[in-house]
Amino acid sequence: MAKLRVIFENGDPERVIEFDPAAAPFHHDGRPGSILDILLGHKIHLEHACGGNCACTTCHVVVKQGLPKLSEAEEQEEDMLDKAPGLTPTSRLGCQAVIEDPDAEVTVMIPRFTINLVSESESE
Repeated sequence: MAKLRVIFENGDPERVIEFDPAAAPFHHDGRPGSILDILLGHKIHLEHACGGNCACTTCHVVVKQGLPKLSEAEEQEEDMLDKAPGLTPTSRLGCQAVIEDPDAEVTVMIPRFTINLVSESESE
């Protein structure tokens, strides 16, 4: 079983999801088996204003562990990431980063910037 550990920069409790990558898709947004797909399928919200189509940066995550266990970023994702607030060398779009290894352990942080975008867009 693969494992996805989710850390929230705003201080919400850490979550750990164990899953079988072969069971993807878990939900209907993002690439099958993507971080977004896994989170939504396990009832953890990650903003994705474009519906998981790699057309915005609201699902931006920072990979803290396991970056080599993810699919490689394609040019469209890299172009979108250039627009993400708080970009780091290990930033990925949750809708595009697919966990393919059945034994992977990946840790991602949901940046405060992403969380703030969620609360700002909901209050407008």
